[in-house]
Amino acid sequence: MNHIILFDGVCNFCNSSVQFILKRDSKQLYHFASLQSDAGKALLKKHGIPEDTNSFVLIEGDRFFTKSSAALRVCRNLKGLYRFLYIFRFIPAPIRDIFYHVIANNRYKWFGKQESCMLPPPDVRKRFLD
Repeated sequence: MNHIILFDGVCNFCNSSVQFILKRDSKQLYHFASLQSDAGKALLKKHGIPEDTNSFVLIEGDRFFTKSSAALRVCRNLKGLYRFLYIFRFIPAPIRDIFYHVIANNRYKWFGKQESCMLPPPDVRKRFLD
């Protein structure tokens, strides 16, 4: 398990993003854990990421990526034209992250929030860490 995505499990936009990735991850490369889960908290601690992080996190081996850098690294492994979004990595992260922050800071207002983390469907449950 070298590719783990940590996401906000109560955020509707984040849950939709996970579903989007699942449909396009034909190699089944990615595994998932919510930031609120025990596994998510343990991974944050292991990698020295603040527990109150307000970001999508990608862990690849011993390295981790956040915000737009994480999202673009995920895109490079998806099927279809989405992999070409990785070219935006050449835009400096502070500029890319301006757009990331606008969405992240408004995600509950624009997309809503759930009372609890989603329960993954049985066919992909093995890709979710507890």
